[in-house]
Amino acid sequence: MDSVTDAIRSALAAFPQDGSAGLCVALSGGLDSSVLLHALARLRPVSGLRAVYIDHGLHADAARWGEHCAALCAGLGVAFSSCRVTVLPAGEGLEAAARQARYQALLAGLRPGEMLVTAHHRDDQVETLLLNLLRGSGPAGLGGIASDGWRGEVRLLRPLLALPRTALREYAHAAGIHWIEDPANSDPRLDRNFLRLQLLPLLGSRWPAAAGSMARSAQLCAEAAQLLEDLAAGDARRVSRRGRVQVALLAQLPEPHQRNLLRYLCRRETGSTPPQRRLRAGLAQLLQAGADRRPLLAWPGGELRRFRGSLYIQPPLAPVAPLAAELPVRAGAHLDCGGIGRIGLARAGSGGLAPRRVGTLLTVRLRRGGERLRPAGEGHHRELKKLLQERGVVPWMRDRIPLLYAGGELVAVAGLWIAHEFVAVAGEPGLRVRWDQHPPIE
Repeated sequence: MDSVTDAIRSALAAFPQDGSAGLCVALSGGLDSSVLLHALARLRPVSGLRAVYIDHGLHADAARWGEHCAALCAGLGVAFSSCRVTVLPAGEGLEAAARQARYQALLAGLRPGEMLVTAHHRDDQVETLLLNLLRGSGPAGLGGIASDGWRGEVRLLRPLLALPRTALREYAHAAGIHWIEDPANSDPRLDRNFLRLQLLPLLGSRWPAAAGSMARSAQLCAEAAQLLEDLAAGDARRVSRRGRVQVALLAQLPEPHQRNLLRYLCRRETGSTPPQRRLRAGLAQLLQAGADRRPLLAWPGGELRRFRGSLYIQPPLAPVAPLAAELPVRAGAHLDCGGIGRIGLARAGSGGLAPRRVGTLLTVRLRRGGERLRPAGEGHHRELKKLLQERGVVPWMRDRIPLLYAGGELVAVAGLWIAHEFVAVAGEPGLRVRWDQHPPIE
């Protein structure tokens, strides 16, 4: 039992708690998380400890497993809650979809300052390393699971990562812990189970130290991945201007630096990276395309576009849906425009839309082509197309900007321009048009 308690004590020592922050254990009722919860309850005041069970709804006994977890927590004096999630399998399969749904629920339910603690161990690390190796991952993937890290603003801790599962089993037997065996864990059709049940025992029979050696390799790869990330951060500072990567400066870097930099930026901005082949081919197009071209490197998790010598990295744009909605003319009114943000009205210190000139309702819709506007302060009407081009609005957003109409007349273009005829004069109350939560436009 000492190896488990020592590992947890050492991990917690690196993150001293001030008494107000707590620990939340992801509890499945299986061996690993049951041992983690039991050991934590022995080492820390249970007032700062709680457990959450996620019911994926994938097994007929899932509710009963939740009851087992509740009983385990009651016996330890630990606060307990459960959460039901819906798993929607996507391209990566049921396992990945369940894991994503589980983490989303756990993170959403955390309290301010609370740390999420999971029971990953060395065997999990080895399985992750092999799976990522078979996928052709680079150092970041081969680095496997981190012993601690962040998901957004939430801290994650995995204090058992250096221990083999046999150490957890020995602890459970010594402590008299009863745990649940999910029958899905014995299904060799699942990739992780195949590695655990067939491949790893075979490797261990020939190389007894294989698991430990692979775990060390994962640690070395994680260190290499961090060095590559540091290199990319330095390159980003050198080739970026006003937050955008400049194509001319990027082209001066060696090709491995270019790809490393773009992978780093794609992970930072979208949480994903393009496949290696697509990145190589797409990078050549981004760098070599003529000034009048608009190359696009797209993958399921994001897209990389070029405009006027700059690269834009962002999540995939949602399809443009027809928009024809009404917005009340009053301060505080707002309208969700889907994937193109939110349009609203706020009191203006000066200028802004004049309520007496626009009436009580505005109609919000997207461009149809041919719109003209006389911007406030200018002497004549101009094509909206030309205004957008001169301002430098990126081409892929020009048809995604909400337009405000009153009685069929264009009175404002999002928060960019107000028509001269509808501006509040000095001393007259006005409303400022606000457009936020939208993709970058410049």
